Amino acid sequence: MKFLDLAKVYVRSGGGGAGCVSFRREKFIEYGGPDGGDGGNGGDVWAEAVDGLNTLIDFRFQQHFFAKSGGHGMGAQRTGASGDDIVLRVPVGTEILEEDQETVIADLTEPGQRVLLAKGGNGGFGNLHFKSSTNRAPRHANPGQPGVERTLWLRLKLIADAGLVGLPNAGKSTFLAAVSNARPKIADYPFTTLHPNLGVVGVDGHEFVMADIPGLIEGASEGRGLGDQFLGHVERSRVLLHLVDGTAEDVAHDARTILTELEAYSPALAEKPRVTALNKIDALDPETLAERKAALEAEIGGPVLLMSGVSREGVTEVLRALWSQIAPSRKPAGDKEDKPWQP
Repeated sequence: MKFLDLAKVYVRSGGGGAGCVSFRREKFIEYGGPDGGDGGNGGDVWAEAVDGLNTLIDFRFQQHFFAKSGGHGMGAQRTGASGDDIVLRVPVGTEILEEDQETVIADLTEPGQRVLLAKGGNGGFGNLHFKSSTNRAPRHANPGQPGVERTLWLRLKLIADAGLVGLPNAGKSTFLAAVSNARPKIADYPFTTLHPNLGVVGVDGHEFVMADIPGLIEGASEGRGLGDQFLGHVERSRVLLHLVDGTAEDVAHDARTILTELEAYSPALAEKPRVTALNKIDALDPETLAERKAALEAEIGGPVLLMSGVSREGVTEVLRALWSQIAPSRKPAGDKEDKPWQP
């Protein structure tokens, strides 16, 4: 399945049915009177977040969603049928934006959340509705209200507990493959990862979701490389794991490059809790490792963990550091798990 995180859709709600002008005509009934029914309401267009989806690829093949219009009213006080609604089923974490791609209409972050995108038009009144003591035989009815037509954008931001950031070839995909069942593409050239990957990670009996996005390079905020188009997928993360390639000549410069791009994209993203790890330590001698760790700690002003995604040295310590940031935001479930099941 291909990954797609941005899609343009055209939606239109159904128009209301027209009211009917009719009079009762039956044998032996002298004063029949008006009996025109109302028109039916047009169908609505909804968006609903559902489980089991992690891409907007379905909206590449179908962009137009038109709800049914309501039926017209008929004689004998018969109301027209209401039009059927249309529901756009989107992945959890989808933002719905106006045509300008800036105004957020809704942010669907929970399964089952629904939002009304376009309300169907009301059906028109038949002439029966206008009957009164002074207007015994009205000969007019209302047309139905037209539907609402909108052009919208769907933007997916994956929901993960931890997000992986770093330069291309920093070892992000190797790390994700080592700690989860995810199987991202791994190769020795830049931009091996072309779309985000998700993996479920376990440590000390706890599980959390980790997202790996394509690598950033200097100038990504200005569109260089793959740009910063995928950073939205780690915006919802509770903690970021910043991987730095230990075999690089200037690890401090590499770290600063990523931090600069995070700040350029969103100050809130740059302020998220962050765990920094020096990767590929299996390829370094002890003296070089000590020098580069010290340089990296001086650059970021905090502790640096050491690890290797290939030999898995230090991986558990990194996962524990991530979980320590994620755990406080999790709802306590100890009471539910400790109590024995009761019918």
